Amino acid sequence: MKNLLCRPLLAKELRANGKLAALFAGVLTLYSIIIIGMFDPALGESLEQMAQSMPQLFAAFGMANAGATLLDFMLNYLYGFLFQVFPLVLTLLLVHRLLVRYADRGSLAWLLAQPVPRRTLACTQIAALGLYQLVLTAYLTVLCVGAAGAMFPGELDVRALLAVNMGLVGLHLMLAGVCWLGACVFAGGRLALGSGGGLCVLFLLVQMLSQVGEQTEWLRYLTPLTLFDPAAIAAGQAGALWQAAAMYAVAAALFGAGTAVFTRRDLSL
Repeated sequence: MKNLLCRPLLAKELRANGKLAALFAGVLTLYSIIIIGMFDPALGESLEQMAQSMPQLFAAFGMANAGATLLDFMLNYLYGFLFQVFPLVLTLLLVHRLLVRYADRGSLAWLLAQPVPRRTLACTQIAALGLYQLVLTAYLTVLCVGAAGAMFPGELDVRALLAVNMGLVGLHLMLAGVCWLGACVFAGGRLALGSGGGLCVLFLLVQMLSQVGEQTEWLRYLTPLTLFDPAAIAAGQAGALWQAAAMYAVAAALFGAGTAVFTRRDLSL
């Protein structure tokens, strides 16, 4: 691990981007507390009626079924859209700050001039990116468990929620891997961020379209976001757990491919 990471650079990146991550954590805190506080079986019936009046819109955002339990309600209204989109936006900003911005400003030349191998630099930036996603998800876990315990004692299946959040980390590491690979291949400029980020947004849009109705359901096979099935993970279905493991494997492959490109590419700085 000592040879893979540059600890001073890692500490610098964690400090430099802490406020950005805290901002996203604050926004998600607000949404999470509000949505958890909305849980009410009677309200669920009203939401079901609203969903029936606009079925395609609710389905696109993964909110077609309010669910009978607090966990179902949270999976539907938090994990179906908010906990996927906001961390993805954070990932895009972090990839820009950790790699693309260095290339755009010419600072990458200074980094590469240090007596640290390119592979170590890449692994350090990946570690910073992964740590932010892990810490954010851990914070959301504590937040949701705490809020649910305060407002609805004994209603939340904590063990199932922990399993879902492990899958959520895998999802965002996989998306981060896509963004990282794009940034390494193109090395700088809008294309470096837009290639991977645009692909992730496309995956999200395809997933939303696949949830609209039976005619578009086949689109789910065109996006890797289908690997993340919160309800199935919470239920302990073996297939969903294997899919969650696959996301971690894909993430490792993408980060490895991006790092290999970064270490061999003529960056022309």
